[in-house]
Amino acid sequence: MGRLLFMIDRISTLVGKAFSWCVLALTLVVSYEVLMRYALGAPTSWAYDTSYMLYGALFVMCGAYLLSRNGHVRGDFLYRMWPPRVQAGVDLALYLLFFFPAAVTLIYSGWNFFDLSWRMNEHSSFTPDGPPIYPFKGLIPAAGVLLLLQGLVEAARCIVCLRTGSWPPRLHDVVELEEEMLRRHAIADDSDRMAHEHTETSGGLR
Repeated sequence: MGRLLFMIDRISTLVGKAFSWCVLALTLVVSYEVLMRYALGAPTSWAYDTSYMLYGALFVMCGAYLLSRNGHVRGDFLYRMWPPRVQAGVDLALYLLFFFPAAVTLIYSGWNFFDLSWRMNEHSSFTPDGPPIYPFKGLIPAAGVLLLLQGLVEAARCIVCLRTGSWPPRLHDVVELEEEMLRRHAIADDSDRMAHEHTETSGGLR
């Protein structure tokens, strides 16, 4: 079970990290457009289409990766106070009631959206000779499939937690700043405590 969960985690990670390069590409495109428009007075005809496609691709294709890292926003001020079994029960109920129907709808509607765009050979209407839109729209059902797979993994983790009372391990490659600060604070407190105990012990030996 754990091996299968990690395999899907790695797929989500691979896709998310691949599409994270859209951030760099988007930065370069926008910077180039600003230079051409305001410094040289020669704006491009392709920067707008390219920028929203890159941003959209980043947004939809990194969702499963973020979910695999448990990085989506929730009401942490309440959630973190609950015991693991309560957290898992609430998460599982929300997955069943909202997440899975939304993921299936995204796949179904996104495929119809892409299919119509493909059949029409749809191109962007924002600029003359706009680029084709259907490859970009094809990412919508693909993102739905990735989210559905990762959602199944997260639901399985909830079931394991309900049975064992503790959350199963997950892959980690990013640490929240708050967690890192708390970890460093705990290390500093331990170091101060050990130094204080050492001082007291040394004083007693004298």
